[in-house]
Amino acid sequence: MRSIAFLLLLGIAALQRPATVHRTAAGYDTYLTGNAANVVRQTRGGLQLEGGGTDIPAAFRWLLDHAAGGDVVVLRASGADGYNDFLMDLGSADSVESIVFHGREAAFDDTVLRSIDRAEAVFLAGGDQANYLRFWKGTPVQAALDRLAARGVPIGGTSAGLAVLGEFSFAALNDTVTSAEALANPHDAKVTLERAFLQMPHLAGVITDSHFVRRDRLGRLLAFLGRIVQDGWRQTARAIAVDEEAALLVEADGSAHVVGKGPVSFLQLSAAPEACQPGKPLTLSNVSVVRVDPGSPFDLSDWKGTGTPYTVSAAAGTVRSSNGSVY
Repeated sequence: MRSIAFLLLLGIAALQRPATVHRTAAGYDTYLTGNAANVVRQTRGGLQLEGGGTDIPAAFRWLLDHAAGGDVVVLRASGADGYNDFLMDLGSADSVESIVFHGREAAFDDTVLRSIDRAEAVFLAGGDQANYLRFWKGTPVQAALDRLAARGVPIGGTSAGLAVLGEFSFAALNDTVTSAEALANPHDAKVTLERAFLQMPHLAGVITDSHFVRRDRLGRLLAFLGRIVQDGWRQTARAIAVDEEAALLVEADGSAHVVGKGPVSFLQLSAAPEACQPGKPLTLSNVSVVRVDPGSPFDLSDWKGTGTPYTVSAAAGTVRSSNGSVY
């Protein structure tokens, strides 16, 4: 009976939902559902950091709540309007507009920039983060996202959208890289790292990664941390690794909690790696990890939380853990 009632509610919502207006322009498409006029609402800042896979309604309700029922803009470089109905059905959004970029020129378009600047929340969809960096880095879109975050507009991202939110990001400019490849050679041509793309609150010195446990990405994340320190970008490097069907919801003061099904892991490398040279396996020691499960808190302002602490190391390309399990 519950499933039938749920389907009936979905049917009612679909009947009441406003139509989506699709517009094609040079270099991009837009899909607008809801009120086309701009509204102004008092937002609360924060970050919705999703690890990919099935989206988490509770995380999006948090985003909509922080947007105070305003206008939500979804940015993507593939797909179409897949988030529009989903977000409208969750309630409280004045409108949802998906902007699908097909090239860099769209990042200079006045209509695109106006929509972003007026948003009460922005969400970066999944896909290929290389496109986000190619299309947005050094453009007015990059500056607009930084402005929104600075004035307390909540920002979210999943998968590729999550990957570009930290000070450092795995750019995937030469395709993705596996843990085995990165551990065997942290300077592999596939290990393409970017810095200072976006300036999101509480993510200075941080690299973010998604699909963490499901795709066995610890090894490659250790290589990324090793490179950040080895290359002189930071003396201490941190990472937030979010598993599929999990999200970290960060408030404006840096306090955060995990929702969904999977864990979120917080890593910190505080010393230079012993070996992080081209063509040689990675060796580094004592990377601190705190694994935080759903329902538990973590504070980014002091990098402490309720979870399972342990350390991991890479010796000649092999990962070892102080508690017997790398995850």
